[in-house]
Amino acid sequence: MLLLSLSLLASLHLLFSNEGRLVRSVHYDPNEVTAHKKLGSSSYYYYYPGVPKSDGHPESLQRSGTSWQTGCSVAPESRFDCGRDRLLSQEECEERGCCYAPLPGSAGPPWCFYPAPYPGYTMGRLTPSERGQTATLTRASPSYLPKDVSTLSLEVMNETPGCFHVVLKDPSSQRYEVPLPAGRPQTEAFQDQDALYTTEYQHDPFGFVVRRKSSGRVLLNTTVAPLLFADQYLQLSTALASSLVSGLGEHYTPLVLDLNWTSLTLWNRDMAPHADANLYGSHPFYIVQEEDGLAHGVFLLNSNAIEVTLQPTPALTWVSTGGILDLYIFLGPDPQSVIRQYLQIIGYPMMPPYWSLGFHLCRWGYATTNATRMVAQRMHSANLPMDVQWNDLDYADKRRVFTFDPLRFGDLPEMVQEFHKEGMKYILILDPGISSTSPPGTYPPFEDGVKRDVFLKNATGQILIGKVWPGPTAFPDFTNPEAWQWWEDCIRGFYSKVPVDGLWIDMNEPSSFVQGSVEGCPDSELEKPPYTPRVVGGQLNSGTICMSAQQKLSSHYNLHNLYGLTEAYATHSALMRIRGKRPFVLSRSSFPGIGRFSGVWTGDVRSDWEQLRFSIPAVLQFSLFGVPLVGADICGFGGNTTEELCVRWMQLGAFYPFMRNHNDKPNAPQEPYVFGQKAQAAMRSALNLRYSLLPFLYTLFHHAHTSADTVARPLFMEFPTDPNCRTIDRQFLWGSSLLISPVLEQGAVELSAYVPAGTWYQLHNGQPFPSSGQYVQLPAPLETINVHVREGHIIPQQEPALTTAASRRNSFFLTVALSTGGWAWGDLFWDDGDSLMTFETQNYCYVNFTAEQALSGKSGSGSVNHRR
Repeated sequence: MLLLSLSLLASLHLLFSNEGRLVRSVHYDPNEVTAHKKLGSSSYYYYYPGVPKSDGHPESLQRSGTSWQTGCSVAPESRFDCGRDRLLSQEECEERGCCYAPLPGSAGPPWCFYPAPYPGYTMGRLTPSERGQTATLTRASPSYLPKDVSTLSLEVMNETPGCFHVVLKDPSSQRYEVPLPAGRPQTEAFQDQDALYTTEYQHDPFGFVVRRKSSGRVLLNTTVAPLLFADQYLQLSTALASSLVSGLGEHYTPLVLDLNWTSLTLWNRDMAPHADANLYGSHPFYIVQEEDGLAHGVFLLNSNAIEVTLQPTPALTWVSTGGILDLYIFLGPDPQSVIRQYLQIIGYPMMPPYWSLGFHLCRWGYATTNATRMVAQRMHSANLPMDVQWNDLDYADKRRVFTFDPLRFGDLPEMVQEFHKEGMKYILILDPGISSTSPPGTYPPFEDGVKRDVFLKNATGQILIGKVWPGPTAFPDFTNPEAWQWWEDCIRGFYSKVPVDGLWIDMNEPSSFVQGSVEGCPDSELEKPPYTPRVVGGQLNSGTICMSAQQKLSSHYNLHNLYGLTEAYATHSALMRIRGKRPFVLSRSSFPGIGRFSGVWTGDVRSDWEQLRFSIPAVLQFSLFGVPLVGADICGFGGNTTEELCVRWMQLGAFYPFMRNHNDKPNAPQEPYVFGQKAQAAMRSALNLRYSLLPFLYTLFHHAHTSADTVARPLFMEFPTDPNCRTIDRQFLWGSSLLISPVLEQGAVELSAYVPAGTWYQLHNGQPFPSSGQYVQLPAPLETINVHVREGHIIPQQEPALTTAASRRNSFFLTVALSTGGWAWGDLFWDDGDSLMTFETQNYCYVNFTAEQALSGKSGSGSVNHRR
């Protein structure tokens, strides 16, 4: 009802539903079931489907006379592909005991599909284990896959009331398993009645069902298709509770995924964002919005190449090329709780330095220190806020990392000191590829690395040589502890000359310009497995190194998707030890858990309106993946921008959690100061708005770091019962308080935006808008981005300046949006913005604000929790 501005002193600165086929009405011995009932809240059912007596081999289905009508009368949308590993003829399909029913003119449903039922594993009795319960799964006869595993170990664990854990592995052979972060919460003891789920097991063929206890809704049902487990092919299907699925990144998709026979491959690749391609990161996690506003999530902890098929049943099929099936199911029950439960497994995100929330500016093509200096000078001369100046690979001598060009960047150390005196920061790029062809005695990083044995080896035990920007290169093995120390030593040596404030780790999928290595790769099943997911280039070693490359922990076949994560961890650790301050790392490649060490940007986006639009779901997906510090290259990296596009992108980018303008070498310049005065004014306004909101944004990052809250937030997470919010990805929230509605169309001067129920206030003028949950037309001239404050919230702000070093000394003020009941609440987390572990060591100030409208007027109060 009322929007107030209250002044604070800058003295706050510190001194320091698919039910499937599982049936309960089966014949069993009640005592036997009781004896094998799962500890917790699950039931164990012996289920004998109507399978004719046979020897268990798929061909026996043919011999035993199963009628086609009985086993193959499956609706097209509910078919599960029996020929996923390769294209099959009718004869080959039927040899597998599968159904063959062509659908001419239909590109989606498979023609060869599993009958119901189909022989699989048989489940033995559940027995107690140290972590939960175990059972043995056996096959009477091998499946159609090569190197089939006939005996599996099943382990099920009630991790928490909201987390159920299932592991399927080969008990007779050691396979690669992804390690989880140290210090994660242990399985907690709880009463059966507190669990949010129940579980049920199908005996033959094996499958399991997870239900939401409160409603009985089926969340997972793996009985819909057979479990397959071979040496290089692991397959598990499940029905889905709804068609509203998000996650499974990194791909160029809307926020809610298309379930119309969509295939998504998780395999890290140096690939500019576009549709139907595997991109830089792999995140085998998804969240499902249920019909009543509840939500659940599923995480497959597996680092091998994975293909996920989504179908309109609705259902999903995981296929991995190795490792084990290590599945976590998160019950929420609300979307934010799902993300919190997921992050309890993979780790909460790091707390970024305050300055890293300012504006960053970069270009590949700042060819000298003088050109780089001029960028910062022109920004501040135009009264455009900027905190961090970057250099791409231009700085490096012959493009070799840990060097700087003695002619063009000879005074790089002095330039960095100048930036520091002006209250700015400096970051440069650091690729993992180490040049291997420098003359002897001229490039210590490679020579020292050879002596210390830190590089990946090929199948014959020699250093694997790929090719990246400096030419032939070796690749550090970040699973080797000695490589960590060598990496730190290299960074320390460079830092002693050039005191950088953070590091940008690029090309770390890892990328290589030759396939596999300069000598090629051996002809082996690691390089050419029996099944290869749909990857760009057609082979796993396309655009990267050989799968047979050996690392300390395992083969690159198993570790490829972890390369960027391990490099980020090593870089974060090195910077923390060298600088003694909060590290800043930005990575292109990613895997679950990277948010603990690094921010992420969305790669080489093009300068066009479509990529502007798709940057929002990209940012929001990383929020779901536990990486709140994320953004896209503002104005686009590839191609020439336009003035209008760049203005609109700067306005949207002002609300990316990580804000950087970055440009490729051959393109027209796109620094804010190169445009006309009207465009500059619009960009200046967007930057000043962001800088004024940094105390609020920093507080959101504090809650992300300590409580796993999201920063940039999809509307469905805040309004899960509002059906209109389920698929919105052209608007988003900061926390629960600010609604951002950017212009995403060329030439638009107004936009249609959804305003959830309640009273919202225009941030720039306090104009209230009472909404019943509706779309509205908002005016949006070029100089405007629409931002609304939600009723009942208080937003801490600060007068902006050209750098955060200056703005942190300015006065605070509060924007108070009273609710219809006349009250509002907000908070502020404040510390020195750069020191390590200020929250953990209680060296911070935390302020709660409350406001209410009394009969005689307005009143406000604040409570301060000051830790030193």
